[in-house]
Amino acid sequence: MLRSAFAATLVCTLAMAGCIELERFPTTRDAVLMDELNGRLAGSAPPVVADVDFQRIKNARGEPHNWLTYYGAYDGQRYSTLNQVDSSNVRRLRPAWVFQAGLIGLQASPAAYAFEATPIVVDGVMFTTGPEGHVWALDASTGDMLWHYQRAIPLDVPLCCGNINRGVAVAEGKVFYVTPNGYLIALDAKSGKAVWEKVFVNVRAGESATLAPLVVKDLVIVGSSGAEYGVRGHIDAFDITTGERRWRRYNVPKTGEPGSETWEGDSWARGGGTAWITGTYDPELDLLYWGTGNPGPNFDGSVREGANLYTNSIVALRPDSGDMLWYYQMTPHDVWDYDGVNENILFEQDGRKLLAHFDKNGYLYILDRRNGELQRAVEFGQTTWGEVDPQTGAVEAKLVPTEEGTEICPGPAGAKEWNHASYSRKTGLLYVPVINQCAVFRTDDAEFYLSLPYWGGGASLSDDQQSGHVKAFDPRSGLEVWSWDSDYPMVGSLLSTAGNLVFAGEPTGEFSAFDAISGEKLWSFQTGSGIHSSPITYSVDGKQYIAVHSGWGGWIKGFSPQLYGAPRGDALMVFALPE
Repeated sequence: MLRSAFAATLVCTLAMAGCIELERFPTTRDAVLMDELNGRLAGSAPPVVADVDFQRIKNARGEPHNWLTYYGAYDGQRYSTLNQVDSSNVRRLRPAWVFQAGLIGLQASPAAYAFEATPIVVDGVMFTTGPEGHVWALDASTGDMLWHYQRAIPLDVPLCCGNINRGVAVAEGKVFYVTPNGYLIALDAKSGKAVWEKVFVNVRAGESATLAPLVVKDLVIVGSSGAEYGVRGHIDAFDITTGERRWRRYNVPKTGEPGSETWEGDSWARGGGTAWITGTYDPELDLLYWGTGNPGPNFDGSVREGANLYTNSIVALRPDSGDMLWYYQMTPHDVWDYDGVNENILFEQDGRKLLAHFDKNGYLYILDRRNGELQRAVEFGQTTWGEVDPQTGAVEAKLVPTEEGTEICPGPAGAKEWNHASYSRKTGLLYVPVINQCAVFRTDDAEFYLSLPYWGGGASLSDDQQSGHVKAFDPRSGLEVWSWDSDYPMVGSLLSTAGNLVFAGEPTGEFSAFDAISGEKLWSFQTGSGIHSSPITYSVDGKQYIAVHSGWGGWIKGFSPQLYGAPRGDALMVFALPE
């Protein structure tokens, strides 16, 4: 009683002008539907996506002023022929505009959100995404917001591994994106209003979704995430007009299917193999190339004896049916969390159709993309886990997780995480962001519970071995051409241009440009937050821009725990030469 009276007196005293009526200052508010919030920000964009179809995306290389699909073109090269900004003038690069996302309210997995998107640009309109189900249409020359859409994400879903999204696809007047909790949504590209939506993952089983969709022909192709939760990964294709699912391909075969003999008992049912990252496509061969993730459980392989097909693999699929033509497994019976999900870069050399894949296990693979035959395997990062024969690809494991713990390189983030490498058509070189990091790997009992992590152990990073690189490799010889060294692991994607430049974002916030031939750092700008996203370049009215999301976050403890407390941002930074 006395305490209540004292509290009331204190409130009155602090108010100075009399007692505050506390009900005027509520600590909560009534729930508001996201549709209502979206409606308050209603806007419109020019109908530039109406004419984007399969033919235009297939010929995206002929529209260098645009960035029509996730990697810029189906080949995954992340290369642009724009050269207004080049090695001679890049030092003059300045901010042109900045878009601040400014997320508010409660968020799912708030400690693990990050801005990891690749913007799409079509004739002066930019479409991009953020965590927590946000999609924006922006004026690509000014940054003005044209429309905004958000689909709320439930706060209690697992979301392995982080509340993130890597971008959209556009075609036939629509913008396609996936929410972290597994909805594929088609938005009207002019208004931002939903046209159709389909659920393609079981979030209550631990599945999630992180990738940008890929439009091929009349299909929108997506894949599941969350191999760490004992799920069975899959790739799905939906009708671009109706949203009807055309096919689903599981990356782990069930009993009786080809490859099932590589799984012990019913371990295939919890086998992982999710498809975290957007695939690439060869229109001439009519083949999709997709990387698949780790098996489950991650670190204890005793409950799933065998090679565990088709995890840690590149699979070549027919887009019309999902049928597999060939596969190549980089890390059989993975017990290090070395997912094979990284991008597959398509390029030609001496008349041969080749594919380059920088794997988390620390090796660069060059394959004949017609049939999956290995041409060369080259070590590009620090590896002690095992050896890969450079000619045959045969794997010899040397160090594996143990109950007492074993130090192994690279750590669970790999020598390269999901962020993308680049291939320059001008220099003929491959450029890759590298993580130099080891960890102590341990095994533990692998007990499976629905929607909970299914690890069978863990890995603790060795803090004294944290660094990174941007490296250039000659795919013809496999030799390293140059290396730029960083004090921190490099976890942003690279972009190469015809201006003899390579752009890279750093974990400490610098966005930098390197000479593509020598590796000299030519320019850098501090964006205020670490970069864990994918830069692009485009032009509007003859002016070249370079854009990158700055917003540190994601699975930081897996690749850079010493930067866990670094500033978290939410900006899209766009640069250009001054007038």
